[in-house]
Amino acid sequence: MVLKTGAGVLADRRQLPTALRAVLGYYADTGVFDAGSLSLKSEIDDRTEAMVDDVTDRIEDALEDEFGCPVEFSYDTKLILPAQLTLGYVYRNARQQAPGDPVIDAIADGVPTVDETALEQGPAQDLAPREMVVRAEQMTRLSIEALIDGDMRDAINDDEFEDFEVEFTDGEPLSGSEADRRRVAEVAQSALQSHLDGLLEDMPPVVENGYQWAVDYSEAHQDRDDHFRALMTATEDGDADALTDIREEYKFAGYDEEPATLTETEKELPYSKTQYARVGVLYDGMLDLYRLAGLDIDDEFAKAIVLAIIGAQVWLDDVDDYDDDRTEGQLTPVTAEYLLAPDDEAAYRRVVDVTEQYLDLAKSYATAADSPLTGVAVEYIYRSGDPDVLPGKPE
Repeated sequence: MVLKTGAGVLADRRQLPTALRAVLGYYADTGVFDAGSLSLKSEIDDRTEAMVDDVTDRIEDALEDEFGCPVEFSYDTKLILPAQLTLGYVYRNARQQAPGDPVIDAIADGVPTVDETALEQGPAQDLAPREMVVRAEQMTRLSIEALIDGDMRDAINDDEFEDFEVEFTDGEPLSGSEADRRRVAEVAQSALQSHLDGLLEDMPPVVENGYQWAVDYSEAHQDRDDHFRALMTATEDGDADALTDIREEYKFAGYDEEPATLTETEKELPYSKTQYARVGVLYDGMLDLYRLAGLDIDDEFAKAIVLAIIGAQVWLDDVDDYDDDRTEGQLTPVTAEYLLAPDDEAAYRRVVDVTEQYLDLAKSYATAADSPLTGVAVEYIYRSGDPDVLPGKPE
């Protein structure tokens, strides 16, 4: 108890690195201390960075063909974290089963073997630890490319090009206009889409169908964006009916097509349906890809990932973007609470409460799944947030 209390005190010291505070905070909260999580995180970061570099190389080749000179390209995205955590989850399980280390220096590539019955019946075979690693690495490559492709599509649709960073080594042939930045973005995204299409063509249809289902589910939510914006505008203008609609259609919306991953507990969380459709379904679909590779992905681990990514979206992105979203009429769980609550202080408390509901559940599921790396990552998300940027902080 003393050790846990001391860990909690240290975790609250902002002078310490956030990664260390996350390990200590997770231990203080759950009693699970896994110093190896830091070294595993470093290993996963290095190996997935190499996978991202392969994606970048593919894009740079396409940009060089388009513009006629060599380029250096980078794309800033945080969306690959669930793929990193899933790879770490498989590494940990494989290492627990193997007499030696099944993770070798060379990272596996190629098209993953697919178990077409795995989603309904579970994995058809017990994989040897090395085969688990190979399939996980192959599917992580595919998942990272698909996640970046999807993020780029959203950025292009929203006319947001600041994350597409390109430098031409023989000078800057572009004017920097929005048209030129769009051209770079569309060439980059097209290169990924073409490669992904080729990979999916080499795999059984169940893979592409599952991937497309998740994309369609998410895009159906995006198609309602104008409706939600209209509700927000009407509410700002004093329309009480619009405020009721935000509560019923956005905060406590019911599921039309219920996800198998979530139980009634998760489906009853505030904003569960809208945020599952916004971001959670994409990672639910990603985990199904690992299952189709014959990997045994625990239900508790899947819930931890989906809940953590929803919590991160609210706590990191929506909190940070509150001022811009309020100005632009973008409905998010954060802007919604500042419309629904009686005052700013109540809204502030509700945003914190909603976030903690998602992240606390995510941590408990990570612990149940014996994935301390995921639990520490959830704690890292929480300790990386800055709710002080919101109005109404209690004195």
